[in-house]
Amino acid sequence: MLEQPEFGRRLRQLRRQQGKSQADLTGPGMSATYLSRLESGARPPTSRAVAYLAERLGLPAESFAQPPTSELSDVLATLFTLSGSERSAEIRTMLQSALAESGATDRQTRWQALAQLARLHGALCDYEEERATLEELHRLSDELARPALQVHALIRLARSVRNLGDPLTARRLVRTALRLSEQHHLLVPNTDVTRSRLLLASTEAELGNLAEAARLADEVCDALSRTEGALAAESFWVSATVHTRLGEYTRAAALLQRALAALDSHENLTLWMRLRLAAASLALQTAPPRAAEAEAYLDAVESAVDLVGSPLHRHELLFLRAQLHYRKGDLSAAEELCGRAEKGASLLSYRDRVRLEALRGLLDARTEVPAALDRLRELAMAVQEARMPDLAAEIWRTVAEGSATG
Repeated sequence: MLEQPEFGRRLRQLRRQQGKSQADLTGPGMSATYLSRLESGARPPTSRAVAYLAERLGLPAESFAQPPTSELSDVLATLFTLSGSERSAEIRTMLQSALAESGATDRQTRWQALAQLARLHGALCDYEEERATLEELHRLSDELARPALQVHALIRLARSVRNLGDPLTARRLVRTALRLSEQHHLLVPNTDVTRSRLLLASTEAELGNLAEAARLADEVCDALSRTEGALAAESFWVSATVHTRLGEYTRAAALLQRALAALDSHENLTLWMRLRLAAASLALQTAPPRAAEAEAYLDAVESAVDLVGSPLHRHELLFLRAQLHYRKGDLSAAEELCGRAEKGASLLSYRDRVRLEALRGLLDARTEVPAALDRLRELAMAVQEARMPDLAAEIWRTVAEGSATG
């Protein structure tokens, strides 16, 4: 029989291989406290405890005499058998624990584990942890010197830092991904190259280089081999967003319709939902805002958000509803929805957090809250200092609107 702490590691490994929690093994013959101390190595196993655990796991007692293999591989193998967003936090904890104890696990397995851990951080809206994990994934990709892995890690890290409000770093990272793609074009999937170019277009737009952003996005759309599917939908979506910021609303609307038509809800319900949330946002950004169109998109997407939406998507919907009611002149509903959206402000992207704060400023200005306009001006200055001129111009327009209505 193995001695501690190897016994505890082997027990944990066998339990995880079957997708069981500690609670699944507790009962009249095993308390939760004792089981936890066995797994941590704090208590030596008795023959009675081994027999009980072997019975609960449906394994021969001799299984506990074998040294544990890489727990990280086991967690990765069972990760895909566990479903349901309510289990994301538990799965993340398992993966973090296995990574911390992985020791001499091969780097390829560790890369896969880090990629999954970053995905879980994002699903749980823990964006700082997502970025930190992706930074480690990026370093490991460079150590492995495998171009496809390097490009994949760079794209995901660039998207993460852009959403956290750092478009300069995002642009540097995505340009590196594109250089690697060009050097190793036979080893990097074409979809990753396309998504790199789309990400570069969106970061150029964030930095105010709208003409360059439009050129890049239009090039991607023109080069698409097919106009259906997720990649086509994403391409038309990015191009529509850029042309909206350029004030080319007719062209943006046409591109957005192509994005919406490119994807059926049965093919990818989550992306289908995100496209309609984006469509509602773009409709509210036009001059003048197309409130009826935005409302139609939000009504269409409501059930999908309830079904597959993350906390992020639910708060995006609340925020867009608040904007819609403000544009319709229903200030009481806008105030109530804005307050609910603010409770999840940390889940939103940097751009949407700024817009939510701007909406709060407009509402406060309408109700003559002291210093509301001063806070709006401070917000505009902060965005300007963050080198996001397009967004800064939008907030300065909000300041002007607040001044006219306050």
